[in-house]
Amino acid sequence: MTLCDAGPLFALVDKKQSKHASIKKALTKLSRPLITTWPCFAEAMYLALNRGGWVMQNQLGKLLLDGRLIFYEIQETDYHRLFELIEKYRDRPMDLGDATLVLAAERKGLKQILTIDSDFFFYLIKISSHLMSFI
Repeated sequence: MTLCDAGPLFALVDKKQSKHASIKKALTKLSRPLITTWPCFAEAMYLALNRGGWVMQNQLGKLLLDGRLIFYEIQETDYHRLFELIEKYRDRPMDLGDATLVLAAERKGLKQILTIDSDFFFYLIKISSHLMSFI
């Protein structure tokens, strides 16, 4: 399974995005469903609403409803670790969405993330020396 950041989710539904074609191509090589978190999905929905309105939001929603996208659910017991990560990478800085993806990678033992955010090359996870990033 592969984690998915907000940027690729948005680029997938916005054909005007420069990374649209490369994201679609990457998806043909990745196992599904993709895993994301509520903060990342909310960010993608916000971008979709502002740039494409309801139509783009609907396309994102269909990814979820069709089972091509699932959520890693953040638990109350994860809050401490989230803020440890945000503090650890405060020089980058790390936003909440990125922290939830790193947390999900740690908890699920995942090493692949579909992202266009170069910061993921610097984030370390407890299960390996780094996350492998795509795009």
